[in-house]
Amino acid sequence: MGMIQLEDMEFYAFHGHFKEEQIVGNRFLVNLTIHTAMKKPAQSDNLKDALNYQTAYEIVKKEMEEKSHLLEHIAGRILDMLYHHFDTIEKATIKVSKMNPPTGGKMKCVSVTLEK
Repeated sequence: MGMIQLEDMEFYAFHGHFKEEQIVGNRFLVNLTIHTAMKKPAQSDNLKDALNYQTAYEIVKKEMEEKSHLLEHIAGRILDMLYHHFDTIEKATIKVSKMNPPTGGKMKCVSVTLEK
């Protein structure tokens, strides 16, 4: 087993509980770790034997374009779509961070991490 990490994927999206967040938008960072079998691609050097991280990125990007009220919902949708698309995932962890959340105070980000 090995691990693929897609780190600090940045998106501008329109997620949030407040109506203004869904109009103005915000910056989000997504970190994804996928545990998968890597023995075959390590030997074959062939992309068809590997979990294609470009495809994983496209799944994340597509789900980030769909509005949600909660970070938990975004993270859950992404994990569900990854598992639907790839049958070699043994475990996946995703962290979705909203930069400068509207909390009434100064804060770098708020994050939600889910594992499946």
